[in-house]
Amino acid sequence: MKPSYQHALIVGAGAGLSASLARVFTDKDLRVSLAARTPSDLDSLCNETGAQAYACDASSRDDVAALFGSLESHGGLPDVVVYNPSARVRGPFVEVDAEQVEKALMVTAYGAFLVAQAAARTMLPKNHGAILFTGASAGVKGYPQSASFAMGKFALRGLAQSMARELHPQGIHIGHFVIDGGIRNPGRTEAPDRPDSMLDPDSIAQSYWDLLNQDRSSWAWEVELRPWVETF
Repeated sequence: MKPSYQHALIVGAGAGLSASLARVFTDKDLRVSLAARTPSDLDSLCNETGAQAYACDASSRDDVAALFGSLESHGGLPDVVVYNPSARVRGPFVEVDAEQVEKALMVTAYGAFLVAQAAARTMLPKNHGAILFTGASAGVKGYPQSASFAMGKFALRGLAQSMARELHPQGIHIGHFVIDGGIRNPGRTEAPDRPDSMLDPDSIAQSYWDLLNQDRSSWAWEVELRPWVETF
């Protein structure tokens, strides 16, 4: 049986993949809510899609609780939640700042836990919903001088896998997307000598929608996406 969704929440919304997701969800007649630390940055996207923006620091328990409270009072809770935020600190392992690593982990992993837990608590009584996480190749392969990103994305992937095994049988579809490559956006495009070397955000968003429409007899919990010219 294929599910029907009504309301999508995108956490960590911005001008790239999140904007493409908002457009796809709007085109499919879902109500769209956006959450970001600075919701005023989303004014143009809200005007384009009719989405409602909310202020939220995903790494704050109080902010996440307030977000879901506001959603409930403003017309209903989401049955699709997408978690996009991540942070990293680059540098040689012995030199990287421990405080900055802690902050990065709070955004990439702990924030995902907070949002996912709040979402799951609202979905379980209905045995219906979907929670999707935007991962990266760093979640399956640690790169040099990028320990904080590997730690956060490995944790995110483990969270998704654990949730899928627990919540799929209860009607909550969990999806983790390994984005293996750079995502094209208005301020970041391919070099002239490397056409098609970046992922198109609209195509990624379509893959999210495709996963949401899987028949429950064959739910995936993870999808890996990379440019067709990627070497691996």
